[in-house]
Amino acid sequence: MNIVFCTTCKGRTEHLLKTLPKNLADNPEAKFVILDYNDQDTLAAFFKANHTSDIESGRLIVYKYKEPVRFHMAHAKNMVHRLGVMEGADILVNLDADNFTGCGFARYISEQLADRKDAFMWARMVKDTGMTRGISGRIAVTRNAFFLVGGYDEKYTTYSPDDKDFNARLRRLGQEGLEIDPRFLLAVLHNDKIRYREYPHVASTATEDFYIQQHNTVVNAGSVGCGTVWRNFAPKPICIAPIPTRIFGIGMHKTATTSLHTALQTLGFLSGHWQNAHWAKAVWREMNQTGKSPTLEKFYALSDLPIPLLFRKLDVAYPGSKFILTLRDEWNWLTSVRKHWNAAYNKFRCQWDDDPFSHRIHEILYGRRDFDPSTFLARYRRHNAEVLEYFQDRPQDLLVMDMEKKHGWKELCDFLSVPVPVENYPTILPTV
Repeated sequence: MNIVFCTTCKGRTEHLLKTLPKNLADNPEAKFVILDYNDQDTLAAFFKANHTSDIESGRLIVYKYKEPVRFHMAHAKNMVHRLGVMEGADILVNLDADNFTGCGFARYISEQLADRKDAFMWARMVKDTGMTRGISGRIAVTRNAFFLVGGYDEKYTTYSPDDKDFNARLRRLGQEGLEIDPRFLLAVLHNDKIRYREYPHVASTATEDFYIQQHNTVVNAGSVGCGTVWRNFAPKPICIAPIPTRIFGIGMHKTATTSLHTALQTLGFLSGHWQNAHWAKAVWREMNQTGKSPTLEKFYALSDLPIPLLFRKLDVAYPGSKFILTLRDEWNWLTSVRKHWNAAYNKFRCQWDDDPFSHRIHEILYGRRDFDPSTFLARYRRHNAEVLEYFQDRPQDLLVMDMEKKHGWKELCDFLSVPVPVENYPTILPTV
């Protein structure tokens, strides 16, 4: 499990002078990614003078963001976390520049989150216990959970609300918050003059207004920590581009959605495909009753029923998402669907009578429970036409994958801006 500590810095060189050497020594198995957020101090000189060997070894990676803007904490955190993912993180740990990790903190985090995909770790500040102020931003989160919630909400522009909101949204996602042992929570003592240097307009109130929206889990509409950075003082810029909020496969069932699901998993995306009727019912009910789906939000990519029927509502609920329409030759598709309705070919067909939602979703889709070729074919054609019409002015948001034309990795990876895997594209064309 690769642990990457993510630190942003603007005007905090004096703190890194104290914390970074000790943190590196206390966590020899971890990487540290530092984002110089247009620092006008002596930060670059500090790294070159004191940490050249750490940079050369790959344990310390320094990125520079040059935009001349006021420090935007949520944006800076998102940027450094995305850079942490680029450096191979499985677990991302937000570590403020004034924080000491304590000896063995990376090992402790790894042990606590081993085999725990449903948990994150956070620092509870308890007053009047001798705890050092300034440790509340410490949060350790899996790579997947970070992307599922869309990172820190960049609508918060000052000090403090972003981590509280991030914590709350992780819990709404179903993540369990594990408290970090206080022995690892120590920070450099300093006054509020430094803390609010970038935010003088909120120094008297300690924070901008903060209201947790109980229905809000996924934020930023894909614009997560975007911008141009430079790695380890190299002259070549690196562009951090928007990412999809979610990836939705909206081709009809029996259009190689299982192949797409497998391909998305191969690319490293947490993908969901018809789990069972109860799962599908939950997605359908939540989307139609509240306009969002906590069940759906636990996955980054989704395909198969009921996803194709919801594409308009998904576009509204999760702006910034990408959509993939898979197609088959309509007569091959009709043959596959015919077999799907035949218990002699489909071993799960007999379960539909004991599971009313399977019949219900077919009634919603086709207006009937039994197989009828003319009705089904007309519906297949109508669905594809409606998708193409809906996205006709947004070609950047829709990929059409024609499986008869052997569309595969190139089309999918170009669309999602990810590298093409070495293995062949999965060809699990359904027979039932």
